[in-house]
Amino acid sequence: MPASLRELRQRRKSVTATKKITRAMELIASSRIIKAQQVAARALPFTRELNRAVSAVANKSHLHHPLTQDSDNPKRIAILFITSDRGMNGAYSSNVIKTVASFRQRAESEGKELLRYVVGRKGIGYLKYRNLPIAESWEGFSDSPTYDRAVEISDRLLQDFLTPTEEGGVDEIWAVYTRMESMLTQTPRVRRLLPLEVVEGVQEADPEHAEALYLFEPDPETVLDALLPLYVRSRVWFYLLQSAASQLASQQRAMKSATDNAQQLIERLTREANQARQAEITQEISEIVGGASALADLTEND
Repeated sequence: MPASLRELRQRRKSVTATKKITRAMELIASSRIIKAQQVAARALPFTRELNRAVSAVANKSHLHHPLTQDSDNPKRIAILFITSDRGMNGAYSSNVIKTVASFRQRAESEGKELLRYVVGRKGIGYLKYRNLPIAESWEGFSDSPTYDRAVEISDRLLQDFLTPTEEGGVDEIWAVYTRMESMLTQTPRVRRLLPLEVVEGVQEADPEHAEALYLFEPDPETVLDALLPLYVRSRVWFYLLQSAASQLASQQRAMKSATDNAQQLIERLTREANQARQAEITQEISEIVGGASALADLTEND
């Protein structure tokens, strides 16, 4: 049964209001992406220099640190994954959750126990709905993270990693975050956070820095004890920033698609309303003509 003209106009009015909301959210996300990218760019130089410092100390001193030693037979592993606090951002959170589910299947097939650390209400809701245990959760800052939050998360991870497995600790910690490749592409990635995989840094193009000599004060072990927690914090901070930028990019794209769909629906409803109005006018004209003809026939018979 075709909709009436009043129903079509009400639907068009409702869709128009929705379009205004999605358009506003699209513009807000677009403006916030720039800020998120700027924050990530400002944090990158510190992260690079810290990586070089950790690599230099670990490789030049040849120390065996608890944060860099692999477990021979890991039994319990943890995974930190970052989702969003709100919806309307496309498949951003669902892609992360699918990646975590795949990681869980692989870990369980190897006989490893999995602990879950989650950032974002979407991930928390997913775990609670399925009655899955949560070791720790954080929420309320997925689209605007701060370094203090990164410190809070990394300190909890470090505490559990340094705790013996027999006392509830973990042997490995992995992270799942979304890397922003471009405005159109955001890819979930799985990275091992602890124990650290320290590799030799790339040699500088300047020959004077190719074979640099290092002097550690007071000693390499003390320097490494100070650098490694900073390194873990910088990695968590990097994951949060990349995930925030990816979330905003996904939201901007989703809201743009919603706005375009709303515009197409408005145009279709407008055509249907015009057709319904034309049909009403035609019906009214037909009734007037029919009434006039009936009146004329009645007059002739009299």
